[in-house]
Amino acid sequence: MAMTPATAEVPVRPPDGLTDVEAERRLAEHGRNEIPPAPATPWYARVLAQLRDPLIMVLLGAVVLTIAIGDHADAVVIAVVIVVNTTVGVVQETRADHAVAALSAMSAPKARVLRDGAPREVPAAAVVPGDVLLLAEGDIVAADADVTEASALMIDESMLTGESVPVDKEDDSTVGAGTVVVRGRGVATVRATGPDSALGRIAALLDTKREPTPLQHRLASLGRILAIVTLALCLVVFGLGLVQGLPLGIMAVTAISLAVAAVPESLPTVVTLALALGARRMAVRHALIRRLPAVETLGSVTVLATDKTGTLTEGRMVVQHVWTPRAAVDFFGVGYEPQGDVLVEGRQPTAAELGPVQELLTAASLCNDASLRPPQGEPPDEGRWTAVGDPMEAALLSAAVKAGCGEPELLRRTHPRTWEIPFDSGRKRMTTVHRMSSGGALVCLKGAPEVVLDAAVLADRGDLVAGARQQAAILASRGYRVLAVASAEHAGQPDTAETAEAGLRLLGLVAVSDPPKPAAAATLAACHAAGITPVLITGDHPATARAIAVRVGLAGADTDDQTVVNGPDLAAGRVADLTAARVFARTDPQQKLDIVDAWRAKGAVTAMTGDGVNDGPALRRADIGVAMGQRGTEVARQAADLVLTDDDLSTVVAAVEEGRRVYDNIRRFLVYGLAGGAAEILVMLIGPLLGLPLPLRAGQILWINLLTHGLTGVAMGAEPVDPQAMHRPPRPPGQHILGAGAWQRLVVLAAVVTAACLTAGTVARAWDLPWQSVLFLSLLAAQLGVVLGLRTRLLTRENLFLPLSVLASALLGAAALYLPPLQSVLETEPLGWPGLALASAALVSGFAAARLARHAFRRS
Repeated sequence: MAMTPATAEVPVRPPDGLTDVEAERRLAEHGRNEIPPAPATPWYARVLAQLRDPLIMVLLGAVVLTIAIGDHADAVVIAVVIVVNTTVGVVQETRADHAVAALSAMSAPKARVLRDGAPREVPAAAVVPGDVLLLAEGDIVAADADVTEASALMIDESMLTGESVPVDKEDDSTVGAGTVVVRGRGVATVRATGPDSALGRIAALLDTKREPTPLQHRLASLGRILAIVTLALCLVVFGLGLVQGLPLGIMAVTAISLAVAAVPESLPTVVTLALALGARRMAVRHALIRRLPAVETLGSVTVLATDKTGTLTEGRMVVQHVWTPRAAVDFFGVGYEPQGDVLVEGRQPTAAELGPVQELLTAASLCNDASLRPPQGEPPDEGRWTAVGDPMEAALLSAAVKAGCGEPELLRRTHPRTWEIPFDSGRKRMTTVHRMSSGGALVCLKGAPEVVLDAAVLADRGDLVAGARQQAAILASRGYRVLAVASAEHAGQPDTAETAEAGLRLLGLVAVSDPPKPAAAATLAACHAAGITPVLITGDHPATARAIAVRVGLAGADTDDQTVVNGPDLAAGRVADLTAARVFARTDPQQKLDIVDAWRAKGAVTAMTGDGVNDGPALRRADIGVAMGQRGTEVARQAADLVLTDDDLSTVVAAVEEGRRVYDNIRRFLVYGLAGGAAEILVMLIGPLLGLPLPLRAGQILWINLLTHGLTGVAMGAEPVDPQAMHRPPRPPGQHILGAGAWQRLVVLAAVVTAACLTAGTVARAWDLPWQSVLFLSLLAAQLGVVLGLRTRLLTRENLFLPLSVLASALLGAAALYLPPLQSVLETEPLGWPGLALASAALVSGFAAARLARHAFRRS
């Protein structure tokens, strides 16, 4: 093989390309080179989607009924609740869509092509089949193309395949749209654009229908039950009143008022506010919610399917281990930053140990075409060093600086390159020749161990080479990508490649990997503690997937490559149960969908994380799709429900905690609201049997309803998270929203409130007090006692809105008794100390019952 002068350009003789006329004709025939965007959701469709909520439909029915009987004031109040709920939901979804649209687009905005025989830069959307692309380092490939000429061309295909290591391309190979040129140059002829490209075909898999979230399922079921039960009970009250000879009009208004009271009409507002507050808190914690119901769904997650590159790992290659015949050295640090510790068995290396390492990394830095770029101060790499060129070569430069070899540019100036033999996938090695200050030549070679550790290349003893082979095999089995480095000094410049690549001295081995993020293991441990099953799904090599899984605690140390499920095995149907495995490698987009579907078929609520184009379909199919906001592709972001603006998997765990908080608050409000509504109906049913003919008037019921389901109910949606929220398993997907002890608490509270209020009313009647007003205030006070008693953290200051709203409701309840305008409207009378004492006893009863019920009926 002939050697290439280091300063010479490898000649590239591209064809003439298309003419402008032909390019325009093909553009008209094939269309623009872009994926057709999903049609925008019109505002009225968003509004209708909010109004189709079953509980909102119950409220719409209540509006119609109140208007029919002339109760316009209550109709307005309920309508305002509907409008507020709908507005909050629509605004949140619209804001999220705009925020995602503002993130950088993945597709290349420009492409260099040959037109009329001359290079030209055109918009990527104007590239057509048959165009000749001119590829250079840093370019984003605009379309699927066949490589016709390549010079050390290396492509990062991680966005399409999930493979973390760039791929070498030669003549007659192919490149895909959206991939990135990390090294070299090339010429390629476009064969597919837009929807016909690999990017477009994957995007087509995204056309899957959005399914209702677990919360939407549960609330829909609850809404139907509430509507039926409420209607039946109100008809019973209506009938009993007529049997007792009460006027038809009064009983009609009372029955409708009970219907409004029994249905917690502020539930949609509580749900929406809780979700919106959750979305805002998540945004502060770097998680952008694109669909409001997804906030709660996160709390239901039972399976977290995560990809590897950039999610569990740094997404940047790092030298982690260097082996020389004299010592084995470990390297520490983050990313390409040229700072970090260099240790031998946990201690600083001696000069004798560090010297061979420096010699090896000096040679690796000289036999290197990459460079390191300091922090630029702009996202997404603010404060980070980045690689220019091959990521693996950049990792070698960073390690050289850590080991004290000096700046790469200084090494290159003192050892100017005179000749090179570029790396290619056939030779699997790269050789450079440098002029030394003494006038001699330094040959540096790096490459795959199987081609470097050969007697034809090395002049070392056989036992040394055999030991190096064994060490390389051990490092490879741990998931590292291993390079062997050798060098030799010559009195003069070598004449041929054969001369340069023979008789070299082995300097050692370098183990490079994309290491786990520092918080990855702790994040997965938190998932296990919360009862969430993590699953690794990657397009990377099985050994790499296994190594990362072991290091982050996803798999045991005894896991071998045989326990890692491969894509080819999935394609061949050799895997009977996809939910039995925890690590998948070499998977394609359809197989990711199959894995998600298998878990969902078993009733699991799945969250899928990803950043590449290949992750898009699975992100859409999962119950919660989680995309990376910084390094993620536009396809992934658009398919996701949650976008992590910091690309940190631990943010998902924080979002799950927030989801559980939201769900707990919704359940707490349901227990409170339904217990109060049930108590009001029971009071109306049982009161006449105890000598209280019409226990409450319609206006009084609605006033109680406004104060209990209004301010205080809404304030419950902002309650802080339970300290034990992430130390319990997720609720079963099929569990009713009132399951796990909630309905038992509801029944007990309704019974206690009913008993306390009827006792207060009958005692007041016996004491010749205005018993209806006492009953009115007692029912309000008992429910306010319940709302305070249901708090998880009784004296917390995190949600002062709740105690303040309770105080406001109490004052407004007192106003109904003592302000003449309200007295006349609600038909109440002022109470003295005996009546107030009876109401206070009801408040204490409600509070005590709520505190006891919390412990008596714990979540199962």
